Amino acid sequence: MNIAHFLLNRARAQPEAPALSFSNQTLSYAELAQAGLELGRGLREGLGLKSADRIVICMENCSAFVELLFGCWIAGLCAVPVNAKLHPREVAHIAADCGARAVFTSPALAPGLLAELQTLEATPQAVVTDSAAWAALRAHGAMACTTGSPEDLAWIFYTSGTTGKPKGAMLSHRNLTFMSLAYHADIDRIEPGHVLLHAAPLSHGSGLYGLPHLFAGGHQIVLPGFDASEVLQALHDHQNVSMFAAPTMVTRLLQAAGAQPDVPGLRTLVYGGGPMYVSDLQTALAAFGPRLAQLYGQGESPMTITLLSRQAHLGSGDAAHQARLGSCGLARTGVQVRVVDEQGQDLPVGESGEVITRSDCVMQGYWNNPQATQAALRDGWLWTGDIGSLDEQGYLTLRDRSKDMIISGGTNIYPREVEEVLLRHPAVLECSVVGRAHADWGEEVVAFIVAREGQALNPRELDDLCLARIARFKRPKAYFRLQALPKNAYGKVLKTALRERLKDEE
Repeated sequence: MNIAHFLLNRARAQPEAPALSFSNQTLSYAELAQAGLELGRGLREGLGLKSADRIVICMENCSAFVELLFGCWIAGLCAVPVNAKLHPREVAHIAADCGARAVFTSPALAPGLLAELQTLEATPQAVVTDSAAWAALRAHGAMACTTGSPEDLAWIFYTSGTTGKPKGAMLSHRNLTFMSLAYHADIDRIEPGHVLLHAAPLSHGSGLYGLPHLFAGGHQIVLPGFDASEVLQALHDHQNVSMFAAPTMVTRLLQAAGAQPDVPGLRTLVYGGGPMYVSDLQTALAAFGPRLAQLYGQGESPMTITLLSRQAHLGSGDAAHQARLGSCGLARTGVQVRVVDEQGQDLPVGESGEVITRSDCVMQGYWNNPQATQAALRDGWLWTGDIGSLDEQGYLTLRDRSKDMIISGGTNIYPREVEEVLLRHPAVLECSVVGRAHADWGEEVVAFIVAREGQALNPRELDDLCLARIARFKRPKAYFRLQALPKNAYGKVLKTALRERLKDEE
């Protein structure tokens, strides 16, 4: 089973229907399918790629992203979409880690990325969109779509770990098929002509949720990025529009639109990827009406663990309703969710423990990382690393993140990765990075620094160090100098004490 067949089946059923729009160009289903078939053959014959080879896709939102994604699957290859906001060095590390045979990028990102790729021991082939090499890939003609197995890798989703090193969650064609079916079962029934608006990166949740819409005959409208005015205009100009948004995007839409936004075309606003404060959610419900749905998932179980449905958002505003709005909903169709102690024993209702889940959406494991795989997958269950509790009805409420992850604007940031960069500065003796509450982004990165004796700390130098090695959005927004970091008897830094210090200062 190859999920590309679902697109090809739809192209046969409705060849002239609009499939993908970007800028001023719209591709029909027949044209999108033809692009995928030609790119697939170009990947095979032009670049000499073989079944199961990994292809890194690092580019901003554009139609070429979707065309290439299906070209990979048609050719029996594995796509490795990467956040275009990452530092070129981070992208190069991912390419090396997965053993990518080719890297595709855009003209804007090419200079920095191509230079970093040249430093790798095994340099992958690099192709820039809108180039002669890109056009040449389609000159080989179309190919027949490969068949493959449901367990073949389709997408490697890179997500950072507690060590700061990214880990590649291996997602099969079965995983993505289950995710798509669960969308139709739980969130919305997509019909031909319905619109999915992409304002979030295609390399993450928005791109994943493009699949159930394409398979059902929906129309994808891709924006270069998130611009509140462009999104609101699209929600006015089109009918039956759905979109995926991080909570910060929802609040920015509200700020741009006012108390009564004119969005007659909005059908479903799916939000997730970070905490949505109840007060902000109530404001959004008042403005948009009962058209919101919250999901909880991870790259290891893409977009599919629990759901707070549109119906569940409704209520009288009493304590029970408030508690439900503070939850992330019920287990998805075909998904099991438990809250357990360290031994894997179920905890009583209301008691906090680690959230674990099991379904056909759970990854096969981490690429080339058996130790991390063994820790995350136990007896078929994915141990999420998130701390939560279940109520009597089965609603899951997340309490904390055992991995100390920071979520800023819906993007995961892992403190250890930032700390390791800061420790490269000769004046930094110790440091600890935590998240600070932010009204717009959910959280922002701040760093506590202990300087070496007699050394001065220049925040600008620390900024420059970070910007040279990691993505801009991971850079600390504030630095606090301490005489010593708070630690327990075993020498472990007490990040809870640092968070309390931030609350006290606020």
